[in-house]
Amino acid sequence: MEILVCVKRVPDTAENEISVSSAGNDIERGDLVYSVNEWDNYAVEEAIQIVDRVGGNVTVVAVGDDESEEILRREMAMGANDGLLLKDGAFDGSDGKGTASILKAAVGKGKYDLILTGAQAEAGAAQVGGMLAAMLDYPYASLVNKVEVIDDKKLKVGREIEGGNQEINEIELPCVLSIQTGINEPRYVGIRGIRKVASVEIPVMGASDLGLGADSVGAAGAKVKRVDYFVPEMGAGAEMLEGSTEEIIDKLVELLKAKGGLK
Repeated sequence: MEILVCVKRVPDTAENEISVSSAGNDIERGDLVYSVNEWDNYAVEEAIQIVDRVGGNVTVVAVGDDESEEILRREMAMGANDGLLLKDGAFDGSDGKGTASILKAAVGKGKYDLILTGAQAEAGAAQVGGMLAAMLDYPYASLVNKVEVIDDKKLKVGREIEGGNQEINEIELPCVLSIQTGINEPRYVGIRGIRKVASVEIPVMGASDLGLGADSVGAAGAKVKRVDYFVPEMGAGAEMLEGSTEEIIDKLVELLKAKGGLK
């Protein structure tokens, strides 16, 4: 099975103190530590496990700059077979649709049975996977926390839904899945693995290689633009309810009635 996994280089929130820039339209990026998007890391691990079971090849692809090579090599050290970097100044400022358009063009340059994305990306908008599937006219499932290969034409997938429940579906290949965290336990990447892929050549493709007009992606083609970043003002502190479950429920109902939430 040929699997393409879309990954992204993002600020590591566990290692950084995130603050709004002085211009108010971005975060301060000067001293940030970057890593692979957490959801994408689970997607790569899932792809590797699928290939371990049924055979095939895993390619990781990133839309970014030269520094995005770092995360591609990390995922290759983890077990992905190949990497692909989509890099062009024309891609700067792409919105979700623009990023999906770039990835669609890359998909067209290969032959993939399955495309995986993280459930969250693009500033948490969680839209690229669905947009990519729509552009490709492929079946799509989001918040996937289980993947089982039925045969070379079909998968069984579980989706996380409200209430901690799981929805099970069958989906035909080729398809796009957005992977939820917790589907697996991403493996540790050791120094030996990183050294092994340090000198591997990673192909780079730009707009012309992908057959994309410079005005169809990037800031020029974006329909959505970031206008403002701000930190919400602190509100009043939360009220903690104590007691048994039944007592807490009774207190909550009374509070909701008192504040007009229930009649």
